[in-house]
Amino acid sequence: MLGSGGKEGTEGLQRLSCPRRRWQHRPAIQVTNEPILEFKPGSPERAALQKALADLKGKTEDIPCVIGGEEVWTPTVRYQLSPFNHAHKVAKYCYASKELINKAINAALAARKEWDLKPVQDRAQIFLKAADMLSGPRRAEVLAKTMVGQGKTVIQAEIDAAAELIDFFRFNAKYALELEQSQPLSVDISTNSMVYRGLEGFVAAVSPFNFTAIGGNLAGAPALMGNVVLWKPSDTALLSSYAIYKILLEAGLPPNVVQFVPSDGPEFGDTVTSSEHFCGLNFTGSVPTFKRLWKQVSENLDRYRNFPRLAGECGGKNFHVVHSSADVGSAVNATLRSAFEFGGQKCSACSRLYAPASLWPHIKEKLLEEHGKIKVGDPAQDFGTFFSAVIDDKSFARIKKWLEHARSSPNLTVLAGGGCDDSVGYFVEPCIVESKDPQDPIMKEEIFGPILTVFVYPENRYREVLELIDTTTPYGLTGAVFAQEKKVIEESRRLLRNAAGNFYINDKSTGAVVAQQPFGGSRISGTNDKPGGPHYILRWTSPQAVKETHVPLRDWRYAYMQ
Repeated sequence: MLGSGGKEGTEGLQRLSCPRRRWQHRPAIQVTNEPILEFKPGSPERAALQKALADLKGKTEDIPCVIGGEEVWTPTVRYQLSPFNHAHKVAKYCYASKELINKAINAALAARKEWDLKPVQDRAQIFLKAADMLSGPRRAEVLAKTMVGQGKTVIQAEIDAAAELIDFFRFNAKYALELEQSQPLSVDISTNSMVYRGLEGFVAAVSPFNFTAIGGNLAGAPALMGNVVLWKPSDTALLSSYAIYKILLEAGLPPNVVQFVPSDGPEFGDTVTSSEHFCGLNFTGSVPTFKRLWKQVSENLDRYRNFPRLAGECGGKNFHVVHSSADVGSAVNATLRSAFEFGGQKCSACSRLYAPASLWPHIKEKLLEEHGKIKVGDPAQDFGTFFSAVIDDKSFARIKKWLEHARSSPNLTVLAGGGCDDSVGYFVEPCIVESKDPQDPIMKEEIFGPILTVFVYPENRYREVLELIDTTTPYGLTGAVFAQEKKVIEESRRLLRNAAGNFYINDKSTGAVVAQQPFGGSRISGTNDKPGGPHYILRWTSPQAVKETHVPLRDWRYAYMQ
């Protein structure tokens, strides 16, 4: 990047001499994606994880609110249950009251100025240290808590709570340091610089249950950029979220930079959006909740000191479209992974599959054959489990209603699976449904569960199917095309240009990697701020341009006036 007064020459970046220039070029830190461990039998990582899982068995961890650096308990006590064994209370926690949330706001604001003035190099080191802790000594603990508390399998926990969160912390630090080096041009008589300040006020981070990494990033990215944060974790991810919070503190994050505030969602939203110091929302969750918060912000605009930054990721109704030239085996395997990993509880999960009639018999045969091999169970006891129970009773009930719809609708045929049992855990079998109607609600609405719906189309109407995919739902998060013909791929990219913020060619619609596929969608899927990429951290800064002139102005008049 060009620095202050820089110009590019044949020998690289050369800089104009200026004794008052405050910005110095620093070498960029080298960061690579965290390797994903395999947990093979006999491996040290498997042994460490099994020990961590054994340590959690039957235990309930007390998780307080942390306000102003102090642990606080309120009378509103709740429990986080293990999804695959709801008799196990994995965490006891409490809700912060409105008064406590306001106390957290004040404690955060008291720390804001000092934290914002802390050099970004020092802030970055905290997150780099936290990443090292996650990569090494704390890896097994965080994986085990994600598995037991959120029902993830070994590999899903490893991809999420270890690799992705480590990548978020390391790459965000790298991007922050590079942003610091991104400076405007200077000339002989003056030096220009850009100061990347934190936002003036506090940021509210509202995180979901389905990715431990998202919680760490929603709170961590704004904090890295000099902001103070109120972090409201999901009720069904308290165990892992609190582990991440403690790791950040142990890595050197000052206590008041992030307040840990479990609370009732509406009360938290009402309280933070009514504060004059509210300056940002970093949100992942449902469309109705994000819309509610956005409306509250708009209604309170006159009381704010700044226009708040609103960043949200809200889910999708993601598609796989198979062309007649596709590799059937690859398309089927990718679809099974995308639709059923973590029980379809990913905003990027494939929920609707469009298959050409000529290939449908082959695709159907392969889908049903492989579907029969999927094992659903306790991921802590059986590492052969592909996915476990859905997160809680509310999710179970919602998914069950969709299965009842699939069985009762004349347009729908259940091809495989769909059994439910919540006696021990919230278990739902993976379900494949065929729809005669591409506009049936099951093809349009987000389910967030292990249900895949297939629509079979005449292969000579491929272009019409692309237009159908683009217009069927109001979402625009992820999608994939499976084809071998280049012209077909280009046509698909063109017609589905706005249908997905993350678009995949011959690959599943899930599995975005930090720094490789920055993630997010538009339409009602969210504000598409692309966490995992260099653009994201700029959302959490308020840049200040500074000009310092070195030559005194001797006359207010211009030359033409002489």
